[in-house]
Amino acid sequence: MAAPKPPTAQVQPCRYKTGKTLGAGSYSVVKECVHIDTGRYYAAKVINKRLMAGREHMVRNEIAVLKKVSMGHQNILTLVDYFETMNNLYLVTDLALGGELFDRICRKGSYYESDAADLMRATLSAVAYLHDHGIVHRDLKPENLLFRTPEDNADLLIADFGLSRIMDEEQFHVLTTTCGTPGYMAPEIFKKTGHGKPVDIWAIGVITYFLLCGYTPFDRDSNLEEMQAILEADYSFTPIEYWRGVSNTARDFIRLCLTTDPHSRMTSHEALNHPWIKEDNEPKEEKKEGGEKVDLLPTVRKNFNARVKLHAAIDTIRAINQLRAGQGAAQMNGAKSSEPARGNPGPPLPAEPKADEMEGVEEGTGQLGNEGGKPQEAAEKMDIDSRGHGRGQSEEQIKEQERKSKETMQGLWGKR
Repeated sequence: MAAPKPPTAQVQPCRYKTGKTLGAGSYSVVKECVHIDTGRYYAAKVINKRLMAGREHMVRNEIAVLKKVSMGHQNILTLVDYFETMNNLYLVTDLALGGELFDRICRKGSYYESDAADLMRATLSAVAYLHDHGIVHRDLKPENLLFRTPEDNADLLIADFGLSRIMDEEQFHVLTTTCGTPGYMAPEIFKKTGHGKPVDIWAIGVITYFLLCGYTPFDRDSNLEEMQAILEADYSFTPIEYWRGVSNTARDFIRLCLTTDPHSRMTSHEALNHPWIKEDNEPKEEKKEGGEKVDLLPTVRKNFNARVKLHAAIDTIRAINQLRAGQGAAQMNGAKSSEPARGNPGPPLPAEPKADEMEGVEEGTGQLGNEGGKPQEAAEKMDIDSRGHGRGQSEEQIKEQERKSKETMQGLWGKR
């Protein structure tokens, strides 16, 4: 008797037709799609299997998280369907037509501190729901906060659960991979001491700071300097003219979020009960002497645009320098120095992390507009000279910065 043939996968006709591209990342593209039978519009995240080879667990995690929380909270993007074809994986979700958080703010005619508090209240409500269900998002940032519709009263949605994890409720710290967007990453992620739900509260603090002034608290000229600032919580509410219209209550909320010790950081429910979030937010400090509320939009928009231009210029200079270095290396190919003792070997590069230790780290300036860039090698990410390290500094300052850089690198890459 012949052995029974193994069952073959059933091929089914696709129930969706894809349309215009809404966004793109390193491994996927997000397209508008319509259900052929119902005519309803959704967003389809199309993930290239070849590019995701070896990282399929990230997609499985995203599906598991979305299945667990979909339809459970009005401020969380809902997973509608998921399936695969020969070459791609598809995640079908709600279509957020209202655009990204900061784009909406910039289009407004006015923007007040109370508006920022309302936005963070909605975000924290969703974060608390995730944490109550044992989920940590790990990549909260303005680009991942979308409005459901263009209407003024539209729901704000947390999106992109690609780095999220379902955690063991019995453990406070379980995750050790370096992941996220550098400007929004908590100190414990860099230290590799283990991290969990508190990393989302740190990101909430960074987002709040950004929404009130137009730049992130740890924005620096290089990624290494940014990392050092995060590890030391080195930020301030300056220049004073940018913060004159922001209340002390808002500043206190940010301080409690940006606490370096994750055990001392607010929980999501504690953050929801903070006076800046809980109260009808029109504090006295938010008003001018004449009783008029301070419109933050001109300052926020100006600072954001200035930093976008600055980092674009820095990246251009960096690319030119790399091109010149490459041309110089090509010209010197095969040449030998007659006086090798006079050569300068330069500072050693940090050891590259293992692939699984750099899961999901995104290159960026900590500002909007760099979403979707391809991940770079760790040595390039932590390049201490690429953005003018030491420029305009005394010899003592340079030596002190190099000492701090060495200590930081030992802490970052020393634990394997």
